[in-house]
Amino acid sequence: MNAPFANQEQPVSHPASRPDTRTLATVAHTAFFLLLGASVVRFLLRHPGEPRTPWIIALSITLALLYVLGPALGAAPTARRLLWLGLVVTTWMVLVVLAPSFAWCAVPLFFTALRTLPPRAAIVLVALLTTFVVIAQLQLAKSFDPNLLLAPPAVAALATAVFVHMERQAQAQRTLIDDLIRTRRELAATERREGTLAERQRLSMEIHDTLAQNLSSQQMLLQAADRTWETDPATARAHVRTATGIAAHGLSEARRLVHDLAPPELADGAGLADALRSLDAGPDIEVRFHLEGTPTPLPDRVQSALLRIAQGALANVREHSGARTAALTLSFLGDQVVLDIADDGHGFTAPRTDAAERGHGLPAMRARVRQLGGTLTIESTPGEGTVLSAAIPLEPAP
Repeated sequence: MNAPFANQEQPVSHPASRPDTRTLATVAHTAFFLLLGASVVRFLLRHPGEPRTPWIIALSITLALLYVLGPALGAAPTARRLLWLGLVVTTWMVLVVLAPSFAWCAVPLFFTALRTLPPRAAIVLVALLTTFVVIAQLQLAKSFDPNLLLAPPAVAALATAVFVHMERQAQAQRTLIDDLIRTRRELAATERREGTLAERQRLSMEIHDTLAQNLSSQQMLLQAADRTWETDPATARAHVRTATGIAAHGLSEARRLVHDLAPPELADGAGLADALRSLDAGPDIEVRFHLEGTPTPLPDRVQSALLRIAQGALANVREHSGARTAALTLSFLGDQVVLDIADDGHGFTAPRTDAAERGHGLPAMRARVRQLGGTLTIESTPGEGTVLSAAIPLEPAP
C-alpha cells in the first residue's frame, strides 16, 4: 500500500516481442547462417589455397559473431543497434568484394534492415544491398545474363513489399484489438453503472413497498390510538397492538434487506475468518492469514466493514506497494476485534490521522471504522513496508 492511490499504466510490449515477429526473425537468422556457411564452403571448394582464404575465413567469423549480437540489442532503432547494423553491412560488403559468392547473404539482411530502420531509410539500404548483389553476380558470370541483372531487384522488391504489407496488417490488427479492448472496457463500465442504477431502483421500490408503507401504517394507527385513547381505550389498544405487529413485520423486512446487501463472501453463513482466508492480492503476491484469540460472533455490519477494509487494503498492496507477501491477522481481544494488514513493500510516508489523504481508499476505510466507533492506524516507512490496523470495539456479552 502506498499513497497516492493512483492507477499505474501497464507496460506495452514492443512489436518485436510478438510471437509472429519472433518466428519470422528465427527463420531469417537461420537462413543467414545457412547462406553464410554455404558461401564459405563454396569458396573453399572453388578456390583452395588462395592467399585471400585467411581473410575470407576471418571476415566470415567476424560477420557471424556480429550477427549473433543483434538479438541482444533489440529491434528498436537505438544508436547501438544502428552502429551494429552498419558494422554488419560493412563487413558483408568487404566479403562480397573479396568473394562475390557471399552476395546472397543479403536476403536475410533485407529483413534485418526493414526491422531496424524507418521505412524510407530501410528501402535505401535494401537498394544498396541489391546493387552489390547484382554487381557480384555479374562478376561471377562468364557472360552477360539479363536474369542476373533483373532477378536480385525483383527478389528485393518482392521481399520488401511482403514485409511492408505484413507490418501494415499487423498494425491494423493491433489498432483493432486496442479498439476492441477499449470498447469492451467501456461496455463493462456502462453495464456496471446500469446494474448499480437498477439495484438502486430495486432497493428504492423494496423500501417503498415494505418499510415506507409499514411506517406510514404505524403512524396512522398510532395517531388513531392517540385520538381515541381517552374515549375508547379498547379501540386505542387494538390500534397499538396492530401497529406493534406491523413494526415486527417491518423489522424482519429490514433485516432481509440488510442480508441482501451483505458481501457475497459472507453469504450462506460463512464467517469472517473464512472470508479473509479466501482473499488474494493477485498471482505475484502471497497472502497469509492468521487468527488469534477465541473467535466470538460478530455483528453483520462489523464483519462487512472488516472484510471491505481487507479487500481495499489488499487492492492497494497489489497496485502500489511492490510487495511479495501480505499478512492478514484477525485478533479477538475480548472487548474489541482488530484486523492487521501488513506487507513487505517499499512503504511510504504515512499521513497523520488528521491530515488530508489523497485518493479514496484510506478515507473510505476510516469512515467505515469511525461509523463503528473504532480507530484506523497506519504505520509505514519508505523501504520497510506498511502495516494497517483497524480496531473495532465490541459490546460486552450479556
